Amino acid sequence: MEPDSVRSFDDGFPNLFINNAQDIRGHHVAFLASFSSPGVIFEQLSVIFALPRLFVASFTLVLPFFPTGSFERMEEEGDVATAFTMARILSNIPISRGGPTSLVIYDIHALQERFYFGDHVLPCFETGIPLLKQRLHQLPDSHNASISAFPHKFVVFSRIVVAFPDDGAWKRFHKQLDHFPMVVCTKVREGDKRIVRLKEGNPAGCHVVIVDDLVQSGGTLIECQKVLAAHGAAKVSAYVTHGVFPKRSWERFVHKNEDSEKAFAYFWITDSCPLTVKAIANKAPFEILSLAGSIADALQI
Repeated sequence: MEPDSVRSFDDGFPNLFINNAQDIRGHHVAFLASFSSPGVIFEQLSVIFALPRLFVASFTLVLPFFPTGSFERMEEEGDVATAFTMARILSNIPISRGGPTSLVIYDIHALQERFYFGDHVLPCFETGIPLLKQRLHQLPDSHNASISAFPHKFVVFSRIVVAFPDDGAWKRFHKQLDHFPMVVCTKVREGDKRIVRLKEGNPAGCHVVIVDDLVQSGGTLIECQKVLAAHGAAKVSAYVTHGVFPKRSWERFVHKNEDSEKAFAYFWITDSCPLTVKAIANKAPFEILSLAGSIADALQI
């Protein structure tokens, strides 16, 4: 939607208009959505439901971050599974001339959520891990050699080790990263606290990269960093596909002069959460890995 197509009536409800609607007839149409807050979802859904009806050849919805369900735990009667509600809504997008809507999502948080979608939509589940692998191979640590020879001198490198903050992250990502040595952490309950401990693997002397699908407050990543450093990690970095960071929690990771040596060396996120990307621009240790190329490839499918 172009900026002048998003307006509001006097009562606050959106007054929407799809510019050049006649011109998209017979074309393959993709809509890049961002459900960054509940307040912006309705206006986007209104357009999403309208586009397939404009006689388009096919319709693809790209929703890099599927936001609902991150905190949901169905523990007692009355808990509402909003992820299931959102999946049901998206599953009822009208069929276009080319058939059901294709829905592209990256690293959906709870793997069972992929089964929430009905038969009237075709979900395509992608991952940001190839972007991480490409970036890791650009680091000097990627040589995975203890000593690298250069003319007239020797330079010592720490090899890259991938760490997972819990078994869930390991199950999700380990097959895509199996050519790296691995470390697995675990969360154990001690009284009212949940403590992060090293479960398996050896981070000593290595550049350890913690990998997970998303980050909220960042507390688990910080505790993992402390545990890995205590076990001898030379430096610690992190990757998450979705940098949600509510209430500016990204500020916990920004390098400060007095403690930069203890901070994360790198913190990679994708641009699936655009508000976060805008907030952390040019702030170390953050680097943005763009999903643009991956989304373009998905649209070619």
